[in-house]
Amino acid sequence: MIKPREYNLKFKLLIISILLPTFVLSLCSAAPEEPAKSTTQSITPIDRYALVTRHNPVVRKPDPFCPLSVGNGEFAFTADITGLQTFPDFYAKGMPLATQSQWGWHTLPNPAGYNVKNFPLTYFESHGRKVGCLYSRVKGREAEVRWLRANPHRLDLGRVGLQLRTSSGKQIIPEQLTDIRQTLDLWTGIITSSFNAEGHKVNVQTTCHPTEDAIAVRITSDLIRTGQLKLVLHFPYGVGSLGRQFQDWSKKTADWDHPDNHETLMRSTAPNRFDFERKLDNDTYSAALLCSPAAAISQPQKHKFIFAPEIETDRLEFVCAFSPKPIGRSVPSVSETEAASRDHWKRFWSQGGAIDLAASKDPRAHELERRIVLSQYLTAIQCAGSLPPQESGLTHNSWHGKFHLEMHWWHAVHFALWGRIHLLEKSLPFYKKILPNAQARAKREGYTGARWEKCMGPDAVQMPSYVEPFLIWQQGHPIYYAELCYRAHADRETLENYKDIVFESAEFMASFAAWDQDRRRYVLGPPVVPASENYLNEKANGLNPAYGLAYWHFGLEVARKWRQRLGLPPNREWDRVLENLSPLPARDGLYVELESVPDSFMHRSGHPSFVAPLGVLPGDMADREIMRRTLRKVMETWNWDTTWGWDFSMLAMTAARLGEGELAIDALMKDARGNRWLPNGHCYQFEDLPAYLPANGGLLATVAMMAAGWDGATDKHTPGFPNDGNWTVRWEGLKPMP
Repeated sequence: MIKPREYNLKFKLLIISILLPTFVLSLCSAAPEEPAKSTTQSITPIDRYALVTRHNPVVRKPDPFCPLSVGNGEFAFTADITGLQTFPDFYAKGMPLATQSQWGWHTLPNPAGYNVKNFPLTYFESHGRKVGCLYSRVKGREAEVRWLRANPHRLDLGRVGLQLRTSSGKQIIPEQLTDIRQTLDLWTGIITSSFNAEGHKVNVQTTCHPTEDAIAVRITSDLIRTGQLKLVLHFPYGVGSLGRQFQDWSKKTADWDHPDNHETLMRSTAPNRFDFERKLDNDTYSAALLCSPAAAISQPQKHKFIFAPEIETDRLEFVCAFSPKPIGRSVPSVSETEAASRDHWKRFWSQGGAIDLAASKDPRAHELERRIVLSQYLTAIQCAGSLPPQESGLTHNSWHGKFHLEMHWWHAVHFALWGRIHLLEKSLPFYKKILPNAQARAKREGYTGARWEKCMGPDAVQMPSYVEPFLIWQQGHPIYYAELCYRAHADRETLENYKDIVFESAEFMASFAAWDQDRRRYVLGPPVVPASENYLNEKANGLNPAYGLAYWHFGLEVARKWRQRLGLPPNREWDRVLENLSPLPARDGLYVELESVPDSFMHRSGHPSFVAPLGVLPGDMADREIMRRTLRKVMETWNWDTTWGWDFSMLAMTAARLGEGELAIDALMKDARGNRWLPNGHCYQFEDLPAYLPANGGLLATVAMMAAGWDGATDKHTPGFPNDGNWTVRWEGLKPMP
């Protein structure tokens, strides 16, 4: 480096004239380690208010598949046509009405003393040694497995609804409501509901506080004056393990049939405030209701409370707050909650990325744009919390309310690509918290590093399962998240913050890979099953899942870069595995899911995850033409009734990287069982899973990379969209994908 005080001006100019051309040439020819930050693609800024509000959901009739939710990432409240939870039985046949949080969990009594530490391991052969797994199919242990899988389970905190009566005192049913109009204003996060009941107008406005777990509600109607409209607050028991042996997919969120199994203590500290202390076995939480005007309270049955204004009025306002601890503080008012919500959502939509498809000629463009906008809202209120979300978010339960770490990628990676890295980072401390558990599991199975679970609750305790012990594709996810964080703020602090997660994940990956002496290569498994969870009977012989191999390559390569960035010496064992990893399994010119079961197209079912190595991942191991043939074969022959919502995004990512823009759109908009998008923006899978947030997050990640590109993409302004003249894509604030 030339120090300016050591040379006179002429000599400095001479040096600069000699060195500058070489320096510029080197900058142009050398590929930087990190991709350039994306730039705004729209010369004229997108009218974000118009973009967002043209997709405000509007409901004009009772629809059990179209409740609307408000929330803040830690807490969500799902409302029916009244703006509250007035008709739960009607909506139970579609999408249940629930009030859920990241902190609200319940554990059933355990008189038998079930403990996963005492559950016997099942041993599988792996390259000359035995690997002990928590395999659930152990004869005589069915009840134990059922309890361990069901506890803890996510809790429905309480039902907040209306008591609506006719003039003769009968309960009004949804079909009796007329002149219905309900709108979710995405720009403010406020639901406005209006309807007629027996000719009487009712208006309800529902808002969630952006930082408090509370809803604020305004109701106006002369039915309040006549006593035909009252407020109802009802608390349930935890749903736990009910019904059939493995009720993993039950969407039920509450048990209303066992009132003696839990306690509710109510006290009033002021004429307009009511506090509730809840106890369910060993779990407790609190609720508080602040009414205006002051309300009289009645209790027709255990845990059910009815509120009516003490004065004659046509107006009722209240805030209902929930907390894991007693609510001693003041509760925000209705006006404060509404103002906070308006400010929060205006800021949310004004910052980060945006995609405008309004000028496109393709008839699918409007629906795609609708899904994009609503997915941003739904993932912000359901998937942007302090824990990885369950697959149904905070809408209803699935897998007993537990979350799946292998699905966290599909819920949250898009936040980074849409310029909202802080929403991804909210859940990443959880990996640091559970790192000791992940290290303990790896050690128990004879590996080093950290082996991440598939499905768990907030206690991070591994559960016995028939499939989870054999899945590996979630192992690279934490490395991917950390790399996205580094791309967002490439500094030493980020490296230090996430290095343990990166290095321990990589250490396990290197340890898990076994040396195949005969073919001079590293292999993955057995025992192993692919991401599709097919070939379960082959788990003891499962070898080299294509997606797993590609993720091992990506993860170890990124971990190697992190050592370089931190100035650490190379890890020779990681390098040996990376440089001698088995190639992606292929047969007859097509990639297949598992090397040990090479005919993936025999079943043509489940997740076609063998396209992910060039799509979800950058494709360092993939041959583009083999992948092109594989993708086309899937699109032509797959059994779409077996697919899930994120499969279509996975296929579209592969198509985009291959320059097959039209095929990418075809995949995203495929008319298939797992790709049915409801008016409220949720992606319906089947009866017990009407909301499936991995589809929403996957869509957002896909369209971001289709618009902003990926490492090594062409300079085309939207490299993943069709170039047929039918798509006009305006975007801004998006980041390229790795």
